[in-house]
Amino acid sequence: MPPNMSLPKWLDRGWLLVCLLASSAWCITAADRLSATWDEPAYVAHGLEHWRSGSIRSLACHGTMPLPMDVATLPLYVWERWQGTPLDPVTDLDHLLPWARASSLIFWWLLLIYGWLTGRELAGPWGGRVAVTLLACEPTLLAHATLATTDMALSACLLALTYHFHRGRGAGWFRRIGWPAFWLAASMLAKLSGLAFGPLCLGIIEMERIFTAWRKRRRATSGAIAETVPCARLSPFRLVPAAFRPFWRDMVQIMPAALILVLLYCINDAHPIREFVNWTHRLPDNPMTRTLVWTAEHLRVANVVGEAFKFQVHHNRDSHVSGCYGLGLNCLPHWYYFPLVSSMKLTLPLLVLPILLVLIRPRSLLNWAYLSGLALLLFSLQSRIQIGVRLVLPAVVLGTVGLAVAFVRAPRPNAVWMRRFGTACLSACLAWSAFSCVHVWPHGLCYVNELWGGTENGYLYVGDSNYDWGQGLKDLDRWRREHGVTSLALGYFGDSSVLHDWDVSRLPLPDMWLDGPDGLLARARGHYLAVSTTLVYSHGDSPAVLYLRRLPPVDRTMTFLIYDFTGKTPLPQPADTDSICAARLAAPTK
Repeated sequence: MPPNMSLPKWLDRGWLLVCLLASSAWCITAADRLSATWDEPAYVAHGLEHWRSGSIRSLACHGTMPLPMDVATLPLYVWERWQGTPLDPVTDLDHLLPWARASSLIFWWLLLIYGWLTGRELAGPWGGRVAVTLLACEPTLLAHATLATTDMALSACLLALTYHFHRGRGAGWFRRIGWPAFWLAASMLAKLSGLAFGPLCLGIIEMERIFTAWRKRRRATSGAIAETVPCARLSPFRLVPAAFRPFWRDMVQIMPAALILVLLYCINDAHPIREFVNWTHRLPDNPMTRTLVWTAEHLRVANVVGEAFKFQVHHNRDSHVSGCYGLGLNCLPHWYYFPLVSSMKLTLPLLVLPILLVLIRPRSLLNWAYLSGLALLLFSLQSRIQIGVRLVLPAVVLGTVGLAVAFVRAPRPNAVWMRRFGTACLSACLAWSAFSCVHVWPHGLCYVNELWGGTENGYLYVGDSNYDWGQGLKDLDRWRREHGVTSLALGYFGDSSVLHDWDVSRLPLPDMWLDGPDGLLARARGHYLAVSTTLVYSHGDSPAVLYLRRLPPVDRTMTFLIYDFTGKTPLPQPADTDSICAARLAAPTK
């Protein structure tokens, strides 16, 4: 290949490297400014326990799969074995968490690389450049890449699965079955929802392939040839059953292979049928006994993984919801929750570009990446676990890549004005996204777009992992030191284990809510009171919460509202029960 032909490849790889380094710097520096979120202390503890004992039972009991925690805590376990000193995930969490978060960046790098590869596969070099730039400049994605949690791992593995499945169609066994089975197993080991998301995306890819083949056949039989071909033969409904046979053949091999890989990964786990396993080891050594021992060992692993699946099924049935006071949504499941929250948490370019493409060339959106993102978003309508946009991050990632591909494909070759208009719009969108992620640093988890009032006011509409997930303790500690506050009562939404070294009066929240405003005043009198925004605006309408909503805070950090109960400023008297009920009825409702 001539030297001038290799230049674009080096430019592409250089741009990919720039996106990797810049986004990683954003994540690492932001992680240093954030305390642990609600899930991270448990994830670090369970990850270390899995490395030490080989058991995933503590994870499975909470419906969690081990791969993200194993990757996050591997450097900690290696250091522990090298030093010979066990680490304490409670007292040492402040020192362990930065390493766990840095290790989790592996999944972020994987996501950017496969986003680049998928964009190149579907729309050439510019498709890869635009895709990786949109991914690297999205604040919500950067925020979750900063944390040692499971959502980014699932998104990365699912994107890798779809890329390899698309590339392997019609190829040899390893590319057609082996790689997809590996990445489907990785998706399931990252999060159990990969068991549903993976086959759904693969089905979309196959449907897009069949539709494309039907269109080509229809064009080939146009004109004079079409006169000799019955129209019925060109119907896509007649092509589908036969065209899907290779897909079913491959899925029959991919799914069992992926499940076997999952079981092999968890093979060292213990289970209550241990006595039966021990009994089989006492039998005489012969082929029948060895078969029985192997079956027992693998059945106990399958049962532990099944416990995680059972937990998630019951969790979805029972629902887990964070309300939105500003939108009048109570703490009940709403089918439109994820589309609504996505419209708040995604940057405006990701919301405006699809509308623009529908007006210019809607056919460009018919690529499997964008269709897979839409399918996952539609799948989320039945979900009753509604605690954050993080649960649909795979849809966001696939939709972003598909949007980049569609925008590169949209201009017609002979329409110069369309290419210039598209280039101008795309440049403006990329600049807007880059400015948003720089402006919101390090509070990417709190990002709310300008359409909904911006990040500063986002706590009125969203809470939990969409805004305040417990990550604001370091900000509050800086505020306390800057203002010389020594008496601080704390209402904290997060894992209470991270407060072990905090010299504060932590209010017993259930009692405070049940006691009402009078109980709140009695407990907080003489202190400054810092309450997490999630507790005030996303966890119900108890009398104490209604009183706090009527009480103007004297200051705030990003995730804490701070009230003065020291007596320096006059406080409104708590309303009686009738007034509280009237205020509750006057508050926005569904």
